[in-house]
Amino acid sequence: MLYSPDHDHRRPEGADDQAAKLPEKAGRWTFQIVEEYDDGYYAAFRELEGEVRDRLTGGRRHVYEAELKQRSQRAGREASG
Repeated sequence: MLYSPDHDHRRPEGADDQAAKLPEKAGRWTFQIVEEYDDGYYAAFRELEGEVRDRLTGGRRHVYEAELKQRSQRAGREASG
């Protein structure tokens, strides 16, 4: 779908002329913009993030959050028991 001002009903009154400029300036359909982002910037970031995670945590994700959860559960058991 090409971005169209007719599809966005949340736009403030009087903004249609600015929104209509987007397809002209972009020259691409929205799915093309998303694919370019996925294949370019996001793919490079995801690859680098994976390399860093593998090196620093052995590939484990959300290590800090998992530790917080364990501490919270441990504290809850100690308080109730």
